[in-house]
Amino acid sequence: MRHLRLAIVPVALGMVLGAVATAQQRVEKNNMDLVGYDDLQARSAYQPVIQKQGERWIAYVGHHGGTKLNPLTGKQEPNGTSIVDVTNPKQPKYLAHIPGDAAGGGEAGGAQMVRICNGGENPRADRSKVYLLRSFGTSAHETWDVTDPAKPSRLAVVVSGLRDTHKNWWECDTGIAYLVGGDPAWHTVRMLKIYDLTDPAKPVFIRDFGLPGQQPNATNPPPMTGHFQDIHGPISTGPAGNRVYIGYGYNGNAILQIVDRSKLLNGPKEPTDANLLYPQISRLDLRPEDGAHTVLPLLGVPVAAFATQRHPSSPSAVAATVEHGEHDTSAPPRAPGTRNYVAVIGEESGGMCSGERQMTRIVDITTESKPGAIAGWTVPDTEELCNRGGRFGPHSANENFTPIYHNRVMFVAYFAGGVRAVDIRDPFNPKEIGYFIPAATSNTSKQCTGRGPDQRCKISIQTNNVEVDDRGYIYTADRADTGMHILELTGTARRVARF
Repeated sequence: MRHLRLAIVPVALGMVLGAVATAQQRVEKNNMDLVGYDDLQARSAYQPVIQKQGERWIAYVGHHGGTKLNPLTGKQEPNGTSIVDVTNPKQPKYLAHIPGDAAGGGEAGGAQMVRICNGGENPRADRSKVYLLRSFGTSAHETWDVTDPAKPSRLAVVVSGLRDTHKNWWECDTGIAYLVGGDPAWHTVRMLKIYDLTDPAKPVFIRDFGLPGQQPNATNPPPMTGHFQDIHGPISTGPAGNRVYIGYGYNGNAILQIVDRSKLLNGPKEPTDANLLYPQISRLDLRPEDGAHTVLPLLGVPVAAFATQRHPSSPSAVAATVEHGEHDTSAPPRAPGTRNYVAVIGEESGGMCSGERQMTRIVDITTESKPGAIAGWTVPDTEELCNRGGRFGPHSANENFTPIYHNRVMFVAYFAGGVRAVDIRDPFNPKEIGYFIPAATSNTSKQCTGRGPDQRCKISIQTNNVEVDDRGYIYTADRADTGMHILELTGTARRVARF
């Protein structure tokens, strides 16, 4: 277990945590330190998003289902969205909680996903406003006015009557929102519902999208077995990049799909096989055991081995490569000596390493029509980490494109393994350069694996999702009720970033 370095939390930092670490688990870290902490009212947390609002930095955190006391109101409230002022990351201040769906616990309730846009980013929106887009349980998506983050007010229900929801993406500069939902008419648990939210109070439907065969009235629908090749989350590069990267199958039968954004939004809308294929540039089917929870584009990565390569934009390079199918005239432009990649992160779903082992894969998409995996990375298996309880393995990566880290350091949430910092400057050889596993607290809940007499339950950290802000701070959200940890890189890992 050479990759583990134990460190007892200093007394002053322990006071910041506000809870005593259990004997079962102390802080473990390498090249990463704790800056601040908020317990998020002991709510199971999913997605943190950090937004600069004027001179303030505000964290919006989506939660899984459940019910906890909100000390600000004195009421028991269904888990929803936590709003925390992190302007001073050493002393976060909890501002408000927006209750979520009370329908059930875990993924059945709450308000897991959240995105934020400043009105000033969209030339057609109210420049004085700040808007929140979130899922509501498994049934709907909503928009809220959070201009005053301590006093959120709901604007609209974008869509309701769904049977599932999950990660979404919102283009702040255009207002286009890619919502993951479960339309009851479709032959999949999750697909895309695309809306124009230029005016978040007046949603305008654009189209539905998914894989051929998933649509209503499909002649060859896929097998309906759980989340078989459902959409887990898209990432758009907006009008400038003109691409949407979509991952299907979070824990197996994974697909990476590259879509032409303009064709997706402006092409024929009726969900026929032909119309669903029209915007597709390419599709990469991974192995049956591979997942694609997060697909993070890494575009224009400088690679030393290709520094002297002729660039396809030059006529001589085109002539040399077009006959081999290596030149794609529709691909986004890139600088000489650079290549384009997508990091594909599968989600570990089996407790205590009982499921398919997932990992991070780097896919070369420089020739978009022929994507191919070139490298993989994972935390080395250790029996001790597997046996801590709950899940140990990857779940998701950060999705903020701050130049401090983008194309240089990627952060992967690893459940019982905390958050891992991965150096991706050489996409052919990604390597871990730091990690942080928080201490369990009195709020940390038991995680159970198996059933009946074979069930095993242990208190275990479950770092679920991770995000970074434009100041370089790292935010992790814990699925096991532990709260939100604010971190920073240190040592040699910090020198890899571009502060």
